[in-house]
Amino acid sequence: MNRVETAMVTSPPRRWLQHLYEVPVLLRFGGRLIPGTRALEIGCGSGYGSQLILDRFGAATVDAVDLDPAMIHRAGRRLARYGDRVRLVQGSATDLRSALGADDESYGAVFDFGIVHHIPDWRAAIAEVARVLTPGGRFYFEEVTAHALARPTYQRLFDHPTDDRFTADQFLDELVRHGLEVLGSLTRIQGDYLLGVAAKPIPAGGDR
Repeated sequence: MNRVETAMVTSPPRRWLQHLYEVPVLLRFGGRLIPGTRALEIGCGSGYGSQLILDRFGAATVDAVDLDPAMIHRAGRRLARYGDRVRLVQGSATDLRSALGADDESYGAVFDFGIVHHIPDWRAAIAEVARVLTPGGRFYFEEVTAHALARPTYQRLFDHPTDDRFTADQFLDELVRHGLEVLGSLTRIQGDYLLGVAAKPIPAGGDR
């Protein structure tokens, strides 16, 4: 992210939007987490998303990864009061095994608060999300689509990958291609933004 977008995503209005609008929508689609759930946030930024995952969604612990060491430092300050319930690691969402030592089916929930559209190989990030989710685990996502990224204002102010950007339908289709079931989703502002929840099915005869 460039300086303009970093300032925007760490601003009070952005936090208010997450707290007052996005979190209630995601809770409506996916509900709170089962007690004891180990969660993952990809692209944790300044740590406000991880705070919401703990306080609003009810995660027992959160592992959070971000490419930017400055953001990891900021998140560490914000989340210090949670102690060992939070683990912060610098690394890529496209290789969670290297970043976090994340085995297959190791998280009961994964959260994406607007990071996948920044990743050039966004399909690899989705594949990693599907890989690390436990059966019955849920993927909570809020994303910016190609429709928004093509707007002149976005192109002037922000720095995003320009090739192979996804529409809302393409993002949802990729989730399904990796075996996830979309529990609910919505787009807003002419398809610019996508919010939703998907789940990894529980095998027949299995327990969540």
